[in-house]
Amino acid sequence: MRRAAVLACVALLSGCALATPPPDTARVPAGAFGGFTDPDVAAMNLAQWAWADPARTRDDPVDGARAVAAVDYLGGELTTSPRWVYMDPLTQQQMLQARVAVRVVVGIAPAAPSQVVVNSLMAFAAAYEGGNRPAALSALAVPIYQHPPEQTLAILGNLPYVQIANIATQHAAQQEFPPLGGNGGAGSIK
Repeated sequence: MRRAAVLACVALLSGCALATPPPDTARVPAGAFGGFTDPDVAAMNLAQWAWADPARTRDDPVDGARAVAAVDYLGGELTTSPRWVYMDPLTQQQMLQARVAVRVVVGIAPAAPSQVVVNSLMAFAAAYEGGNRPAALSALAVPIYQHPPEQTLAILGNLPYVQIANIATQHAAQQEFPPLGGNGGAGSIK
């Protein structure tokens, strides 16, 4: 009996060791994605708007960079934060797929840490918006980028339609608030 209990514990612990680690998740300060103090909601709103139609960010590498950063950030945040426990797991998976697809389009290394991706894109956006082109290009010279800074800048100013990014951001925005009577939270009615 005791041996069976030990074997069951070993099997349980080895199963935990084989579990997939959580996705890499960047941290951002309040207001990182716009005037909202809540970066999650601001990132969802920005990403939903930007990825629905490529014309919205055309010739605007600042909004393009922020849209890419929002998807990268949300890929981890919506899957790891307890705040989003009620979100459909399919939406969370789609956001991780969107992160991969958007990185391919921009030329960001697949294994790049999300924090490095988000930090460099936000630094680029701030410098470019402030008129400091050399600092903006320097932010895109980080080794995670597979293209020269000028080429990455051109891509950010002409993002193509990425279907999974559109789908994932639309689904995430639709689930921004917990369902009434659902898993608790501020929106539940008892």
